[in-house]
Amino acid sequence: MKTLALHGSITLLIVALALLLYDRWVVRPALAIGMVDVGYVYRVKEAEFTQLLTKSASDEDRQRAMDMARRFSQRLPAALDELPQECRCLVVVKSAMVGRPGQAFDLTPALIRKVDQP
Repeated sequence: MKTLALHGSITLLIVALALLLYDRWVVRPALAIGMVDVGYVYRVKEAEFTQLLTKSASDEDRQRAMDMARRFSQRLPAALDELPQECRCLVVVKSAMVGRPGQAFDLTPALIRKVDQP
């Protein structure tokens, strides 16, 4: 009888541990939602690009502005792909959210930092 109780308690402990790990690694990350305001990021970069172009006096300055725009257009999709792996969450566009769930957090500043990296 003692052996049966021991095996039962060990089984119960293993099942409880497995459920805890499943909750921490699978369920909770799926509940976390990161929002990204892509329109805001575009507006900020567009303002920087416009300011660079209007202040540019030489072809070299214009070329630098065009290079900045090209880097942004290449870096944005890569940065958007990296965000879900880093935050271990679902990433959605902020305009697609109705209301604001308690698990949602804003990833727009992180996206801006990633896009600005060389």
